[in-house]
Amino acid sequence: MLAMDKTALLIVDIQGTLARTVYQSNLIYDNWRKLIKAARLFRLPIILLEQYPQGLGKTIPELRELLGDQSPIEKITFNACLNEEFLKKVKETGRQQLLVAGIEAHVCVYQTVSGLLREPYQVYVASDAVSSRTSWNRMAALERMRELGAVITTTEMALFEMMRVAEGELFKQFIEIVK
Repeated sequence: MLAMDKTALLIVDIQGTLARTVYQSNLIYDNWRKLIKAARLFRLPIILLEQYPQGLGKTIPELRELLGDQSPIEKITFNACLNEEFLKKVKETGRQQLLVAGIEAHVCVYQTVSGLLREPYQVYVASDAVSSRTSWNRMAALERMRELGAVITTTEMALFEMMRVAEGELFKQFIEIVK
């Protein structure tokens, strides 16, 4: 199970017009927002990736706002683990669990998850916070990531695992995010 003190949030390439064209984009957007807000509330490290932003555009403004001054790691590799800056950043978090959200599921999300599973990390993929332009590609990617050893979860399942108990001020703030 995910634990607040062991988890970092990895956001993969939520950029430009591509973010607006993915399968079930409204649901996906809502879950990206929940994950970022909860990560900030839980004080999880957040790692933000951008694939070739000069061509694909920057992280979408709606989410950039929530991320504050979070600097993205720019990459041109589909597998972020081929990027030394990314590997260094992940290691610096000191976290063993990575909760992954982003696009496209069958390209950068899949390849990055594959790379992380070769490292000493437990990888959890928020299935309702990853997408591709087609449902076929999304489903195939989720199946392949599960086969490789990633835990396929949902946004709320992951967040409630970290929350653990329904009491206290943290829970009151948390429940406002997930309702």
